Amino acid sequence: MIAVIGLLLGFLLSALFSIQAKRRRSNDHQETKRYPVDLIPKSYSKSEVAEHNKRDDCWIIIKDKVYDVTSYVEEHPGGDAILDHAGDDSTDGFFGPQHATRVFDMIEDFYIGQLRK
Repeated sequence: MIAVIGLLLGFLLSALFSIQAKRRRSNDHQETKRYPVDLIPKSYSKSEVAEHNKRDDCWIIIKDKVYDVTSYVEEHPGGDAILDHAGDDSTDGFFGPQHATRVFDMIEDFYIGQLRK
């Protein structure tokens, strides 16, 4: 009887360790999928950004960061003012008094990389 109980406990413990190991491997795999391997932002030259200067292809530079705001052009509350510096540096306009503080959080959704110096 004691031998049967011992075997049963051994089986249960090995099953428990096996399940924990599987979960740990699964979590490690999910961490890899959740975070990109290459965390280095892409870099763009000023001439590359300058090519994106239209309503349907609009990139801007703000403090040496590059943003693709194409999907936001039609929603911009200031109308076509966003196109004034399309493909160019928009830092001064972005930090103007017309913008509410929420734009500082919103702009990060459009970040695509750094300006190459």
